[in-house]
Amino acid sequence: PYILEVYMHNLTISISAIDTWRITNSYHLSIMTTIVLVRKNNEVVVAGDGQVSMGNTVVKSTASKIRRIEKRDVVAGFAGSTADALTLFERLEAKIEKHAGNLSRAAVELAKDWRTDKYLRRLEALMAIGDKEHSYIISGTGDVLEPEGDVIGIGSGGNYALAAGKVLMETDMSAEEVAKKAIKVASEICVFTNDNIKVLKI
Repeated sequence: PYILEVYMHNLTISISAIDTWRITNSYHLSIMTTIVLVRKNNEVVVAGDGQVSMGNTVVKSTASKIRRIEKRDVVAGFAGSTADALTLFERLEAKIEKHAGNLSRAAVELAKDWRTDKYLRRLEALMAIGDKEHSYIISGTGDVLEPEGDVIGIGSGGNYALAAGKVLMETDMSAEEVAKKAIKVASEICVFTNDNIKVLKI
């Protein structure tokens, strides 16, 4: 039911619609969290919950799953193994520096390496990244997706946060308020998500 239109002019990828559920649930480790990225009124906010689960057991409730590249004004959120996510974030940071802050090109290059590199392709995570101009979902299957709209949701509660965020975007709430409320809604539905919310914005 979804039609995917990909344009790779100057290594920039856009899509008309995406099946977020398929991408998110292709990684068994990636589903145990909720990350949301919101763009509104020239603000970009990434928010994540703090729960870390092993199977059906909560092992930590105050984890931080979001990061910022200060000098490039890039924020990112991760769903999946912590070690894998941090490794990928370091790679992303290196790619952004290599391409002089061009997030689109860095995202494509990271996805290509993630897909083809013998070591990287073993890493299990999803990334939601954004700067002042673009937002992307990057997966280990080689997908670099720029969703329509100004809200991204990934992880087990991603679809709940995405739905809530889209509705809240029509209110007078700020980007940060939308992101926090979206995670809060997801935490009330998804057992792998809590309401200990961390936020970064640019």
